[in-house]
Amino acid sequence: MTGAGALHHVELWVPDLPAAIVSWGWLLDELGWRPYQHWPAGRSWRLAGIYLVLEQSPALSGGRHDRLAPGLNHLAFHAGAPAEVDRLAAAAPGHGWRLMFPDRHPYAGGADSYAAYLEDTQGYEVELVARVG
Repeated sequence: MTGAGALHHVELWVPDLPAAIVSWGWLLDELGWRPYQHWPAGRSWRLAGIYLVLEQSPALSGGRHDRLAPGLNHLAFHAGAPAEVDRLAAAAPGHGWRLMFPDRHPYAGGADSYAAYLEDTQGYEVELVARVG
């Protein structure tokens, strides 16, 4: 969708670009995103006309993302069938992610939501949402 109001891109400023490339690059590739742009301080991936940017800006004011502070809490991605969410959640620790709320996984979002909540080493959270039904 490219009409008025459609999301064009998301830009995340990260304190450690190489670490972000490891975690986010793996996840985005697994979800079907493809490399789009590459420059010394950043990378981007694209899917269906939307792109996501990771940039280590010299203007950063902090060293870690705080998802509990005002601003971005998390990004949620469609991840396919429940088995695909399970596969990604199992593989994620090997790529710099940790499973959040393991005692409630995969229903941490409630009984009607099958998802994996992951956090990377820099404090960014993603929600991988399963297609149910």
